[in-house]
Amino acid sequence: MLDLKDITLHYGHSQILRGISLQAAVGEVTCVMGCNGVGKTSLMKAITGSHPRSGGEMMLDGEELGVLPSHALAQKGIAYVPQGRDIFPLLTVRENLETGFACLPKDEHFIPDHIFELFPVLKEMINRRGGDLSGGQQQQLAIARALITKPKLLVLDEPTEGIQPNIITQIGEVIKLLRDQGEMAIVLVEQYFDFAYGLADRFTVLRRGEVVLAGTKVEVSRDALLEGVSV
Repeated sequence: MLDLKDITLHYGHSQILRGISLQAAVGEVTCVMGCNGVGKTSLMKAITGSHPRSGGEMMLDGEELGVLPSHALAQKGIAYVPQGRDIFPLLTVRENLETGFACLPKDEHFIPDHIFELFPVLKEMINRRGGDLSGGQQQQLAIARALITKPKLLVLDEPTEGIQPNIITQIGEVIKLLRDQGEMAIVLVEQYFDFAYGLADRFTVLRRGEVVLAGTKVEVSRDALLEGVSV
């Protein structure tokens, strides 16, 4: 579904990503790992168009994509749940979900029942403002809003950050279900090692903006992965 080749990215004169290649297949979770500051979030921004990449090729579902803005990539089928969630605090849960309609044709402007099956708490709080939700509930809202767009590729940046353990478990179950449905590819940035290792089918480890380890769970041992993500 997603194929990156030699992706580079700069902030001003500073080069952050150096020739990153990565694949993410439908029905799989590809986990991007590494210490703070190695370029994980920058890679997610390059994939989703939040920050334009400087070079390299990106293909989605067999289509080569130029350097497109985030709204154009969203319409191509890339959904992004950023670090920090970025929900709209003054909008209700319903209104936050409805912002996903921008990527859909008019006759699909409704909230599917399966969104509330995945996240029952959102149905209970449908008329509450986003800013009144707990951190874990806001994370569920951010993922649900991304799913409204019916993505081909779901990009999750640190979904467990600052979240209580019971919600982490629920989010993990949702990611497993989405993977097993086999309708999308999932790219996950995660520093919670056990959570990432339990979910991932494929790993890419970054260090100083470069790939230092990559492969499937069969190809990459747990010990090698731990060593790769250590400072």
